[in-house]
This record gives sequence, structure tokens and C-alpha cells, in this order.
Amino acid sequence: MSAKFRLGAMMFLQYAIWGAWAPILSAYLMDNLKFSGTQVGFIYSLLPIATIIAPMIGGQFADRYFPTQKVIGVMQLVGGAILLLGAAVQSYAAMVLVMLVYCLVYAPTLALTNSIAFANLRDSEKDFGKIRVWGTIGWIAAGWILAGWRFAAKSAPGLLVKGDLLFLAGIFSLIMGLQSFSLPHTPPKKEGTKPLAFLEAFKMLRDKDFLVFTVIAFIVATELQFYYVLTAPFLTSPKIGVSSTAISLVMTIAQIAEIFVMALLLPKFLPKYGIKKTMIIGVLAWPVRYVIFAIGGPAWLVIASLSLHGFCYVFFFVAAYIYVDTIAPADIKASAQSLIAVVILGIGNFVGSNFAGWIQKMFTTAEATNWRNVFLVPMALTLLCAAAFTALFREKKIIPKNV
Repeated sequence: MSAKFRLGAMMFLQYAIWGAWAPILSAYLMDNLKFSGTQVGFIYSLLPIATIIAPMIGGQFADRYFPTQKVIGVMQLVGGAILLLGAAVQSYAAMVLVMLVYCLVYAPTLALTNSIAFANLRDSEKDFGKIRVWGTIGWIAAGWILAGWRFAAKSAPGLLVKGDLLFLAGIFSLIMGLQSFSLPHTPPKKEGTKPLAFLEAFKMLRDKDFLVFTVIAFIVATELQFYYVLTAPFLTSPKIGVSSTAISLVMTIAQIAEIFVMALLLPKFLPKYGIKKTMIIGVLAWPVRYVIFAIGGPAWLVIASLSLHGFCYVFFFVAAYIYVDTIAPADIKASAQSLIAVVILGIGNFVGSNFAGWIQKMFTTAEATNWRNVFLVPMALTLLCAAAFTALFREKKIIPKNV
């Protein structure tokens, strides 16, 4: 099998794991285990917290001590065992412990899968999007497989499994753990002269343009959580009227659009127009989507605007990972990917989740939520990000090792 095929399978499994539990874990915890909203919110914050703590350790191992594919494999095997255990957990304290430990071993793999892909692609600007798109396909597939499993269990009760979403994620994780050992051999870079790779990655922030990029990426990441946390309740509200049964299928419009943009548009647009123009278009797609949400109708337009997620996510965040790979010194590429994962998936998502919840609460009364006011906030902030990025960021190919 070719390296691209194996890397695509890796991305499929990496995001199938996440997609199996993340979209509907809150419903399982509230409806089945009777956890409170505050308890569920804290459990959801564990992955961002882990993404702040853990990826630098994973990057350090991959940059200095062990082949990247072995680091990923061990972490996914351990993670799979933890998820299978978590499927049987019923109490809040035990679930927090299980999810915390799981997130600590899963979080580093988000950066390391990007790192190993970049290390084994000849032309990352052209090929990375084609590899990463399999992650989105995996996310969608996991949701459909779980829905099919539950549908089948209605006529065959023997198929019922407590915590089926965590059980399915655990199976995917074990499969990926084994598959990771077949990935292209990616040893640590021998030319690295300084032992603490993650400290060298932090030194990249001395470069003004990389600092501007990092700050904008952080702010945009906080506004991403308005989409992930609040879109489902917004769509199921009387204002839009999507049924709770159909919501998971409607939400996949975003991932289907993401596949189209990542597979067909990014490989052509990025080499032709460069990182800066690509990312500006990505940022501008956010206020367009949020202004449609703020207007709140007609319902078909709101639902259709979910497709803008393809540009929002791919043209900004996927392009961001490619940019980091382009400018990072060879001996700290894994740690540089870990740094941006901390900024986006860790601090950005943690702050954004709490900020989105706080804004929603601010504009909610006993009668209803004022969704117009809620979505005007991320609209304004992402518009400011687009303006700041246009004015302050200068695209260049290389940051010297001694920045």
C-alpha cells in the first residue's frame, strides 16, 4: 500500500474516533446518566485542557526520542482500552476520571498525525488537503455507523451496548493503534542539537508574523465554539424547527462541504494564491455564516449556510497547519504542530466553549434565547480578525532556526 493510502486511513480513523463520541456525548450524559449541564460542560472541557497539557510531550517524544508512528500507535491502543472501560461507567466522578485520562492520551495524536503526514508528503501544499479529507469522511462515517447500530438494536435488542458511542470510539481507537505501526517510518530528527524541542517551538513566537498568525488563530478558534456548542440547539429551536431526530444528519452538511473544499478547492487555491489570501477567505466565511444565523431565516438559508463550514475550517485551520509545517525548522516540526494545536484545540477551544456558553446565558430569558444577539458577537469578532490579519500578516516561506 502507498504511503498516501496509509496516511489517509490514519486520518479516517483519527477523526472517526472523535466523531463517534463528541457530537452526541452530551445527550448520552444528560438523558441516560442524568448528569447536569454544568457537569457535562466540564467533561467537554477536558479535551481542550488535555490539548494544552499533553501535545508538547507527544511532540517532544516524536522530535527527540521515538519514531512518530510508534508514539501514535501506543497512545491509540491505550486510549482504546480506556474508552471501552468508559462505556460501562455510570457515575460522574468516574466519568471525569476516565475522560481526563483518555483525553490526555488522545490529544497529542491530533498534532502528531498532522506531523507524520507532512513528513511523508512531497508537496504538502498540494497533497495535505487530500489526506486530511479522509478525517472528515471518518467523522461522518462514525456518526452514520452509530445511527445504523442503534436502528438495528431496535429490532435486535442483543445489539444494545451501554455507552455504545464510547464503545464504538474505543474499537476505532484500537484499530488505529494497530494500523499506526504500518505508517511510514518517521524517526526523530538527528540534527536537533537542543534537547527540549517544545521550547524551540515557542521561540518561533519571536517572529512578528508568526505571532500575529498565532493570536488571530487563537481568537478565531474561540469563535469556532459558537458553532460547535450552539448550532444544534439553535437549529432545534422553534425559530428554525429542525427535529431532534434529524439534527445529526442536518449537521453533516458542514462536513460534506468540508470534504468538497478540502479535496477539490484547497489543493488548487493554496499553491496559486498563497497562505495569506487563502486564510483571509477562510476568516471572512465566518462572519457571513454568523450574520445569516443572526438574521435567523428563512430556515432553508440557515441550513444551507452550514456549508460555509467548508471554507471556515479548511481555508483557515487546515491552511494554518500547512503554514506551520512550511515555516518550522526541520528538527522541531512535530513540536511546532503541537504548539499550534495547544493554541487552537486547547486554549482557544477551552476559552471559546466557556465564552459561548456565557454569551448564550446572557441573552437567554425564561421564555427563549435571543439568537440574533448571540451570533452577532462572533460575527463582529471574526470580522475584526479578518481585518487585522489582512493588515498585519506578511507571508513568507521561512523562519530561520535562530529566530
